[in-house]
Amino acid sequence: MSDPAAERIRRLSEGQLDCLRLVAQHLSSKEIAAQLGISSHTVDQRVRGALQVLGVERRSQAARLVAQETGPYQRLIHQAPYIAAVSDDDQQEGAISHQIRHADRAGGAGETGSETEQGSQPRSPLVLPFATRSNPRNEMSVGRRLTWIIIIAVGSTFSAGMYLAGLESLSRMLGH
Repeated sequence: MSDPAAERIRRLSEGQLDCLRLVAQHLSSKEIAAQLGISSHTVDQRVRGALQVLGVERRSQAARLVAQETGPYQRLIHQAPYIAAVSDDDQQEGAISHQIRHADRAGGAGETGSETEQGSQPRSPLVLPFATRSNPRNEMSVGRRLTWIIIIAVGSTFSAGMYLAGLESLSRMLGH
């Protein structure tokens, strides 16, 4: 008579087994996804499917069943006996191509295709108080926030003064 747990484990896919073996190592879905080169959503789908096949409620229970039946998880790693040295030019080229891909996604590639979102223009020491493509998050210091508050207050005062001066000039022109 065969073991019912072993029979259910045999029905699991290789992807589900990989995920559960890594769950047994107490890795999160994001960590498992990074190790297997898949999305965390795919990891969660595989684990949910495995829970149904195994008839358990928790991922830790499923991982424990798999570990007891198949042994601990060890991925086979093959490394060539000789790894050629990479020249600095190749590394630089790889970094540039990564920046170009990143800039293309951010919409910052120029006509030459080598401009990144940082660009070649010098950065202004005054960061804008709203989100931009190059600064999507507001991470201003207290000093910069106060500087912007003062700039906006002075600008508003100046604008209101100009508006009132214009109204006064208009009333003088119409009154005479």
